[in-house]
Amino acid sequence: MWIFLTDSFLSVVDKGDPTGNTLLVRARRHGDIERVFTEAKVIEGAGTDYRYRARIPRDQVANAIAESVRNINYGNFKNQVAENDRHDVYFEVWRAMNRFQESPRRK
Repeated sequence: MWIFLTDSFLSVVDKGDPTGNTLLVRARRHGDIERVFTEAKVIEGAGTDYRYRARIPRDQVANAIAESVRNINYGNFKNQVAENDRHDVYFEVWRAMNRFQESPRRK
């Protein structure tokens, strides 16, 4: 699952925990995981395309994302993104999804 927050981009997957109790939270930017999960033990450079990653208890991930939803107090997401470079990247995602929306549906 990709999660775009005004100050963080996260990728959350279920990968490699035999108990199923944790999720792997990944990020491309330093600090994105810690902004959402302040106690996370983030690993940098594990040899994959996401530079940062941390194992977080599944319930903690669900609660943090639910809290983010509860705290929405804006009418336009992109306008709330303060970092210029993050805003520009998010806008590119918005443009790509807008093109996807307008393209003919393929089966």
